[in-house]
Amino acid sequence: MSRGLITLITDFGLSDHFVGVMKGVIKTINPAVEIVDVCHDIPPHDIARAALMLSDSYGYFPPDTIHVVVVDPGVGSTREPVAVRAMEHVFVGPDNGVFTYIYEKAPEYRACGIRNRELMLRDVSSTFHGRDIFSPVAAHISKGLDLSELGPEIKKVAKLEVQRPLRRGDEIVGRVSYIDGFGNVVTNIPGEMIEGEARIEICGAVLVGVKSSYADVRRGEMLAIIGGSGYLEISANRARASDELRITDGARSGVKVVVKLLK
Repeated sequence: MSRGLITLITDFGLSDHFVGVMKGVIKTINPAVEIVDVCHDIPPHDIARAALMLSDSYGYFPPDTIHVVVVDPGVGSTREPVAVRAMEHVFVGPDNGVFTYIYEKAPEYRACGIRNRELMLRDVSSTFHGRDIFSPVAAHISKGLDLSELGPEIKKVAKLEVQRPLRRGDEIVGRVSYIDGFGNVVTNIPGEMIEGEARIEICGAVLVGVKSSYADVRRGEMLAIIGGSGYLEISANRARASDELRITDGARSGVKVVVKLLK
């Protein structure tokens, strides 16, 4: 029996039985497979946040890992379940844009619609495809199933409209991508765009210089830093920068960040 490795990203939280049931379905089909929980606290229905988390995490797993992402506000609709092979990994989830960054990063990829009912649970609900479709399909793939057995190839996949930072002379204009669990405000500005000294403006606050660690400022003080995912973050030493800036996760995409490069 093949072992395999399956990761899970969902917006299900841990207060209900949903994640446990998905694991039960997977283990019933392949008891030897290893399952890793990446995150189950994606904000409800936040496809963009799930897409970013997948992009930031999949590369730390070995080749042939199967990544199941279930953030699926269109469950039960005409959106198609899909499995994608790209960059020596397999991605399973709804065709709703959650794999946008995978498509962008991959030199080439193969996407197949999941239509083979024999690979799903017998009774497929209209509200829980994580249990009835994505979990059993991922488990079968972990046992060596080829994507061609799932259904036909899809040439036109769903992609999100990704906001990119703009460079205008010595100024970079970006947006807030998300707020993490520590209240760090993560922007869409890659660290490599910031050369030398910089002045950062966000929500009326002004920060000068990009620090190398949280300890470079006093407790409670805000700072700009390049985070673990390689993007500019506005953080605070042992405090929540999002609270200081009064940014809520729901309103994050409208928050502008301006970086002035200082000569």
